[in-house]
Amino acid sequence: MKTRLDVTKSCVVEHFTARTDKYDNSSTWCTDLAMLDKIFSHLGPKPDDIVLDVACGTGLVSKQFKGKVRKIIGVDLTEAMFNKGKAYTDSLVHTSAECLPFLDNSFDLALERQGIQFMDAAAAVKEMARTTKPQGKICLAQLCAYGQEDQDEYFEILRLRNPARKNFFVREDLSALLRDAGCIDIEVNDYISNEDVGRWADNGAIKDDRIEGIRNVYRNASPGFRQHHAVQLEKDGTIIDKMLFGIALGTIPS
Repeated sequence: MKTRLDVTKSCVVEHFTARTDKYDNSSTWCTDLAMLDKIFSHLGPKPDDIVLDVACGTGLVSKQFKGKVRKIIGVDLTEAMFNKGKAYTDSLVHTSAECLPFLDNSFDLALERQGIQFMDAAAAVKEMARTTKPQGKICLAQLCAYGQEDQDEYFEILRLRNPARKNFFVREDLSALLRDAGCIDIEVNDYISNEDVGRWADNGAIKDDRIEGIRNVYRNASPGFRQHHAVQLEKDGTIIDKMLFGIALGTIPS
């Protein structure tokens, strides 16, 4: 896992406050029902479960669970984001995920999608594990580089798009985070999202020079990057990237 040390909580809040209005439509994956169904089915929630959604944002993941479990509780650091998600949770807590205000063994399931890259990931996952009951499951869903051939270029793309991004992952990092938090029976499943890079880059929180910088990385990408991401450079300037998500699952031991 590559980590930046210059990202603060205030940077994250400022970034996502600026992104709030455009967030839900800023990527294909945001509202991708197939991805949400996959997360839901991997966790296999029961009607009586209490579920924690870390970095719940505008509630797009919580919405998948609302009404299907006893309670879905969201936590997020950015008030502007989670205010949009109130309808999709049973309870919202304005807090940092690195120090959750819940007792041990409070939840049957805990999950996050695209949240832990903006925080102390190890601390957040350990808190998810601490607050999840024995035999409960944890799910981490994160954009990942495919491997060594694409990670330098992809991490630069992600840095340009999200100046507040702290962590950059490959699949193995997600396994390590769960293992270090004490989880067992760990598995990582791939999910590919076909993204229009122009739409994805224009997230409402970065200037045109960063968007152009992202495009330039794609235009000048190495053969390894192009192969893994199956980059399509269309005549009209559209760039399509097959972005990889790692959906990692772990179980809290008895």
